[in-house]
Amino acid sequence: MSEMIAPASRVLDIGSGDGTLIEHLFRTRGCDARGIEIDMAEVTRAVAHGLPVMHGDADTDLAHYPDGLFDYVVLSRTLQAVERPQEVLRQMLRIGTRALVSFPNFGHWQVRWQLVRSGRMPMTPTWDRPWYETPNIHPCTIRDFFALCAQEGYAVERWLAVDDEGRQAPWRRFPGLANLFGEQALFLLRRA
Repeated sequence: MSEMIAPASRVLDIGSGDGTLIEHLFRTRGCDARGIEIDMAEVTRAVAHGLPVMHGDADTDLAHYPDGLFDYVVLSRTLQAVERPQEVLRQMLRIGTRALVSFPNFGHWQVRWQLVRSGRMPMTPTWDRPWYETPNIHPCTIRDFFALCAQEGYAVERWLAVDDEGRQAPWRRFPGLANLFGEQALFLLRRA
């Protein structure tokens, strides 16, 4: 993910957790990176390590940021857990020139197979909690995300499907195959 971010960029990491990405961007890319995190324990951990992370909620607090403040706004494996994903994406591309979004792909063949075979919500290494304990309220597929980008008029500059360890999948040029075999998706967006 960090390879898609230009050096010396201004970056906001939404759902930054303990600040691992922020620290990596400081150290390896020379970025002015900061974060927003809903879990206060993670905020405390990040701040204790000297990282600029503040407590906040993507669903409500992005509206307080001025237009065009960041070069990149990152939402890593969090889109499916926000209440209003469409609005969060709008805000990301209002306050940032580009949005970098990753999410687990609900269209992966293992997810489909478990639904067909058992008729129950799937459990995979990526989808690793029972349905009643998961923070995921808006799971989507790679195809769903492409459709949303087209509907909203977002330009997809780059995208790729990866496995659970982050290794690129070889079917990048074929969205149908990526939707079936990619465990996660990563998109770099801008306003068209």
